[in-house]
Amino acid sequence: MGGITILVIGVAILAPTIVKSLGLHPDFDSKQYNLEGNRALIVTTSHGVLNKPGETTGDPTGVFASEMTIPYYEFLDANMQIDVASIKGGEIPVDPQSFIYFIKTESDKRYLKDEIFQAKVKNSIPLGDVNFKQYDVVFFAGGWGAAYDMAQSEILAEKVSDAYYNSDVIYGSVCHGALAFTEAKDTVGNYLIEGRTMTGVTMKQLEQLDISFTPKHPEPELKKAGANYQANHKTNDFFATLTVIDEEKRFVTGQNQNSGHETSQLIMKTLSEKK
Repeated sequence: MGGITILVIGVAILAPTIVKSLGLHPDFDSKQYNLEGNRALIVTTSHGVLNKPGETTGDPTGVFASEMTIPYYEFLDANMQIDVASIKGGEIPVDPQSFIYFIKTESDKRYLKDEIFQAKVKNSIPLGDVNFKQYDVVFFAGGWGAAYDMAQSEILAEKVSDAYYNSDVIYGSVCHGALAFTEAKDTVGNYLIEGRTMTGVTMKQLEQLDISFTPKHPEPELKKAGANYQANHKTNDFFATLTVIDEEKRFVTGQNQNSGHETSQLIMKTLSEKK
């Protein structure tokens, strides 16, 4: 038994190194930007339960922590002013699995010590109370919860379209956050993202994680809206990553939880070049 215990402890100690070597939350050499005077809004889900229609209980879910914390601190360290909103407002559900010790990122650890950011998450602004046109960047975080309320929000689709046409906002997303764009329409009623190069979590990753049900999936929804969907694949897509920008440089999207740093950095690079 002693040998087995030592083996288990050894595996537990090495787990963060092992998953990182496979591709989870890869290191990224972030460039330091000074974007003082610019404003960013991070928008998340308000849905916190993995359930099927008619069910009220299920495993807890929500925003995947790093998909919110990584862009927040990338923007904060560039001296941007940052607000946090969610579909319904109030306390944002955070997927507890994203804080498992071998998954938790440095940005997650920073968040868990950051009372200011925690207060923003606990008292997020309701989507209906924010004006996307007042921001330079609007970023949609992912997580399983977003599958239940981002593509389904008519208000969100209207706000995405309105700010696209009436401001210079740069939109960003990672993983399920891309669902925020799939129902937005252009001035003649066509999908706003038709023909744009975009990415989001793959169907392969969802299947490999064995989630039995979520109502909307980024890959098919992006394709249905006419986007030029791109993705990288590995034996297990949980360890893949990709960040792309559309041809107009208005939408910067990341494939999954591994794409946060690169996506945020490309957003800031694009913003600085526009300024």
